[in-house]
Amino acid sequence: MASTIKVAAAQIRPVLHSLQGSLARLLEAMAEAATAGVELIVFPETFLPYYPYFSFVEPAVLMGPSHLRLYDQAMEVPGAELSEIAAAARQYGMHVLLGINERDGGSLYNTQLLIDASGELVLKRRKLTPTYHERMLWGQGDGSGLRVVTTELGRIGALACWEHYNPLARFALMAQGEEIHCAQFPGSLVGPIFSEQTAVTMRHHALEAGCFVICSTAWLDPSDYAKITADSSLHRAFQGGCHTAVISPEGRYLAGPLPEGEGLAIAELDRSLITKRKRMMDSVGHYSRPDLLSLQINRRATCQMQDLANSLDQIGHGQTSLDPTVHYQAGPGLNQTRPIGPDPMGAGLTGCGGPAAAGAELIHG
Repeated sequence: MASTIKVAAAQIRPVLHSLQGSLARLLEAMAEAATAGVELIVFPETFLPYYPYFSFVEPAVLMGPSHLRLYDQAMEVPGAELSEIAAAARQYGMHVLLGINERDGGSLYNTQLLIDASGELVLKRRKLTPTYHERMLWGQGDGSGLRVVTTELGRIGALACWEHYNPLARFALMAQGEEIHCAQFPGSLVGPIFSEQTAVTMRHHALEAGCFVICSTAWLDPSDYAKITADSSLHRAFQGGCHTAVISPEGRYLAGPLPEGEGLAIAELDRSLITKRKRMMDSVGHYSRPDLLSLQINRRATCQMQDLANSLDQIGHGQTSLDPTVHYQAGPGLNQTRPIGPDPMGAGLTGCGGPAAAGAELIHG
């Protein structure tokens, strides 16, 4: 494992109402980052196809058309767009942390995807609890994706936006030895106060976890505001709120922050800074008290139906779980139909019946 790696946080503008338009801009940013030798790039919260800014200013009773348009443009996993991004990651030898609106059956989810440099999907997780206005649009995630992934760059974890205000969610990643934290926020929302709050939150996590933080927010041009709402008195809600940056384990900015406009915050991460920080304060090591305080986490993927009498022995047409052609339906945690196997989703992306379904485990602090 290299002692230094080069990373980037992308602050780019989505093409509102167009998955293909936003995808094209994402691929352009990957190409630009590749010319700079970037090995990991982080994109904003639900950048594909776009963050639902409309939900912040539209009354719920009038939100139907905007909601349906987002549903129409949302991504499916797996899908053609994800394959295109994976191919670019493989071409550039680059790890990519995506934020997408995931369409799964009749529901939408705020989903984070980590693709490694070989183009493999190594992490899929959903925002645990949508924030405030977002609850009109997105379903909830579960603990099956609250994981840190070991990669050739180090141990990578991710959370979205106000999940960072859930200290137990952050601690779950810290306790798994998180070294690089990928944070996603919408950007261009609420105003300067959002930028200030994000700065405090990101620097605090870097200090507390003793890890690097790569924070990405999107950017809206003033010409985008009218596409969200015709009421010009509400356009001020989309001014400011950006804070794209790379932060060291000592809480110092290595790149950025970018308060507005488009650009890449690029920095080299010196892994020795992790040890330097943890030598003095290791919140999940010598500075912890697991005999007094610990975290219990439920990694069971949420399922719509479980056969409590026979577990997985009788699923579909009288077949057994030993038959690899038998399929099961995972629920909101990972709602995909997959062959039954020891790890049907692969790479720790286990749905119902796999290892992650073992239930709760104790994470010490």
